[in-house]
Amino acid sequence: MRRLILCLALVLPMLADDMTTLTIEVKSKSGKPVEQASVIVKFVKGHSVMKLGKKIRLEWELKTNDEGRAKIPPIPKGTILVQIIAKNYQTFGQNFDVDEDQKTLEITLNPPQPPYSAH
Repeated sequence: MRRLILCLALVLPMLADDMTTLTIEVKSKSGKPVEQASVIVKFVKGHSVMKLGKKIRLEWELKTNDEGRAKIPPIPKGTILVQIIAKNYQTFGQNFDVDEDQKTLEITLNPPQPPYSAH
């Protein structure tokens, strides 16, 4: 039992060092928060994939709140793909490198492009 407690005491801080808490703020070009936008976050690659194990989630889907924010639970540090889908805005997708313990990504959505025809 003592060995287990000692192992956990040594391993848990290392796992916590490899995790980050992420907040995504979604705004329009005019600076207004975009509420109820779909936010998809996928872990692409990182420094500690060997330590992650199968229980840690690598993909999240949620919606922004009234302030245009979505808070992701602790995720592995490394490269993530962030996709945002919101009604009346262009879809957004970009990779980000996240190495901090806490990170806020501010994303500005563009209005939809006008339709065009090749004819």
